[in-house]
Amino acid sequence: MSSLIEVKVPDVGNVPEIDIVEVLIKPGDVVTLEQTLAVMETDKATMDLPSSAAGIIKTVHIKPGDKVAEGSLIATVEVGEAAATPSEAAPAPAPVVEAPKVEPAKPATVPAAPVAVSGEGFKAHATPSVRLFARELGVDLSKIQTGSGRKGRILQDDVKNFVKKIMTSGPTATGGAGIPAIPAVDFTQFGEIEEKPLSKIKRLTGQNLTRVWLNLPLVTYHDEVAIDEMEEFRKTTNAGQGKDGIKLTGLVFIMKALVAAMQKYPSFNSSLSPEGDKLIYKKYFHLGIAVDTPNGLVVPVIRDVDKKGIFQLSVELGEKSELARTGKLMPADMQGGCMTISSLGGIGGTAFTPIVNAPEVAILGVTRSRVQPVWNGSAFEPKLMLPLDITYDHRVIDGAEGARFMEALKANLGDIRRLLL
Repeated sequence: MSSLIEVKVPDVGNVPEIDIVEVLIKPGDVVTLEQTLAVMETDKATMDLPSSAAGIIKTVHIKPGDKVAEGSLIATVEVGEAAATPSEAAPAPAPVVEAPKVEPAKPATVPAAPVAVSGEGFKAHATPSVRLFARELGVDLSKIQTGSGRKGRILQDDVKNFVKKIMTSGPTATGGAGIPAIPAVDFTQFGEIEEKPLSKIKRLTGQNLTRVWLNLPLVTYHDEVAIDEMEEFRKTTNAGQGKDGIKLTGLVFIMKALVAAMQKYPSFNSSLSPEGDKLIYKKYFHLGIAVDTPNGLVVPVIRDVDKKGIFQLSVELGEKSELARTGKLMPADMQGGCMTISSLGGIGGTAFTPIVNAPEVAILGVTRSRVQPVWNGSAFEPKLMLPLDITYDHRVIDGAEGARFMEALKANLGDIRRLLL
């Protein structure tokens, strides 16, 4: 006896639609349980769609370019005796045949209109740095009649607010958000070129970062902390775990130290309401960890960091990172973060300016630690110094609170015994 089983899109979290970018099966193929049937893509990650049954593919209900959601029908699989002895038309086992990749249609380019025309003799009152900033954004300062600075001087915030107003209500909002487009260049005139489409993750990440950059007044605070004791404890603990033991990374200590600082300064664990008149404080502590993947940067979320030990966090962090790199993260795995950590420590660098992952209000950047001479009051001594960079939304967090938060984080990393208090 044989029967037909419908394979559908599983629970992928609160995502209304997902793009099908590749179909790896065709009618007559023999599939095994958990075999990848198709590749799906959201604005945050690319993921494999596994088969929930083993048997022979009878019907494929999707094609590249389709949009699906939870419960959408993917394929019909015949299971049972007939599936165990497939006909000659469907030999088993058959290799998975990749469907030809379909080049995505290139979006039509809409010409962008300039922000402003002549100011009819009006001379803007602004410093050279503000004028340069306005030129970079393509803003005509003559259209900003009065600034918020002393004696009506135009400030950078006035330029930003003007751009935001154009984006939300201006007549050119559909033509480049009021900012002139970068002129197109025919690069073939200079030599041979090759075009490759950006992944959906990179395209939508770029759009999100642009929105954040234009809407949030961002401040980045740089500092560093000596982590000699933390590293000694980590290495000693790893040495005692044995060959197959769980290996601790410095990132799990940073996660615990960060959550302890967030508990002390709740503003860093909040979000601003859409109206901008209320602050939403969260009673949970979920951290997003930026992971570099072949398709772009994705941010899986580790939940309830405050309730988990460093060994449990190490295991979960390794599992989520592997799922991210292999495209098996579900959208629900990347939702609900309170604050994000972006670590470049495995690559290098001394400092950078991470951009807040809105609606979060802050993000922590980490670069490679290095031994430096540090003055102890009487002599220089070598210390392993870890650079830290915190970017925050200045509407929610002021400079003094940002500095105090960093001091609390440094204190936790400098003496991890504080995490027991």
